Amino acid sequence: MPLPPADYRQPVVLVCGDGLDGLFGPIPTEQLALRTTEQGCYLRVCHLEQLATAVAGITAMRPEWGAQLSVLYVANPAEHTDGAVLAGHVRALCHQLARVRKPDLALPLLVVSYLQACGSEAPWFTWDAGHASPVVHERTTCVSLADWQRHTVNGAQLATRLQMSVQLNNAAEWLKEAVLSHWTSRESRYAISLPLACAITWVPALPQVRAQNLWQQRMRDKVALAGYGQVQTEVVTSLPFPDALLHLLPVHVQHASLRRASKLALWLFAVAGAVALVSSAWQNTLLLRQLSDDLRRYTAIAPATTRAQPEYARREEAVEVLRQDARRLDRYYRHGEPLALGLGLYRGELLREQLLAAIASHRQPASSPRPMKLSEPVRLDSLSLFSPGSAQLKPDSTKVLISALVDIKAQPDWLIVIAGHTDTTGIAEKNLKLSRARAAAVHDWMQRMGDLPDSCFAVQGFGATQPIASNDTEAGRALNRRVDIRLVPAVGACMPTVAPGKQPPVASRDI
Repeated sequence: MPLPPADYRQPVVLVCGDGLDGLFGPIPTEQLALRTTEQGCYLRVCHLEQLATAVAGITAMRPEWGAQLSVLYVANPAEHTDGAVLAGHVRALCHQLARVRKPDLALPLLVVSYLQACGSEAPWFTWDAGHASPVVHERTTCVSLADWQRHTVNGAQLATRLQMSVQLNNAAEWLKEAVLSHWTSRESRYAISLPLACAITWVPALPQVRAQNLWQQRMRDKVALAGYGQVQTEVVTSLPFPDALLHLLPVHVQHASLRRASKLALWLFAVAGAVALVSSAWQNTLLLRQLSDDLRRYTAIAPATTRAQPEYARREEAVEVLRQDARRLDRYYRHGEPLALGLGLYRGELLREQLLAAIASHRQPASSPRPMKLSEPVRLDSLSLFSPGSAQLKPDSTKVLISALVDIKAQPDWLIVIAGHTDTTGIAEKNLKLSRARAAAVHDWMQRMGDLPDSCFAVQGFGATQPIASNDTEAGRALNRRVDIRLVPAVGACMPTVAPGKQPPVASRDI
């Protein structure tokens, strides 16, 4: 088939409808009729039923032309005597376009109409879709209808153009009523969108002009004069192709290989996005399941009344796991969740507040029951007695120790217990040794200043095992760094039986 080469980049128009002999000449139906102009390439489709076959054949031979193909429908009122027959042709075109059009094959539609008038050829009057006012294409110029009417050289030309404008309004009304109405009719089974553009022009003669045609009937009904609108039929060499409309066609050239690669890339991107969404949803489900299990395990353990109970160790382990979870979620809150949990599916904030509330409500059990004592212990702040990390008394700690000594009265069968405590900062083993050394330093001062026997004292170091406040705050840690002095009943205590230089007894357990 004598088609243009594959790299042809102008619009390729499939022409169907009326006036095909005037456009392409008397070429047999079984042969391909093709005309090429500077603006595009025109291919004849003799029958509307052949439109799908023609499109399939062209796209098979020229896959690169998919975005360049369009359809031109010619509706000449002078070639029809029955409006119902013309309406049937229009509905058949709608049916064929609905069958052929695909997402990658738009096939924009142009509609033109040739009218017969005495004189030379007239310019093209075109309407874009959705515009009521026509545009006049004459030679290489394109102006509005009002400007075209004003730009005349003499009065005769002005009168001719005004008369043509009146006929144009009548022709536009006929085209709208007889042809365009079927594209938007709700009764049409294959109703499609309006054509991309419409055009009307006048020629000196038309092929196949019929007596009592639709245009003569309309003009007779409009002007009520018999014989109005009848013109002499002349021999037609050819009808002008609507090159003025081809610039409206959205031609987007795209090679088949590039098109296939684009589709493949789009599918791969869609699959990757779906996999990422599924993975993110699964990771978020696992995160919520883990956090919920940790919360349930913590709440299922009953609070221990003493530290010796097995529940104490289990509950401390469970709350430590909650602290790790809270630190993890806090990191996500401050710096953003990782990509594996993102894509808008992150739901860790739903449980973050519950974790923080459970940790804040956690309380350690009280120490083991102590023997009944006469009075509350005298509590000394470690920082008022010692420098940080030191067990040597400060020079200005005498006033504090004297006040404590006034409240502690040594007497037989009562033991003066001096216990040192620290916070959780640092290493537990060093804290234990530091607390005992500080208690021993207070003991040495009290024994020296009060001249008391060694049997009146017991020195203990507990480290950070007996906090009286939360170690999570600075104020709580300051309260936990202390030295407690209390009187405890003990048979045989505070008797002058200990030889000079002997070390005071050390309590091996909490009293």
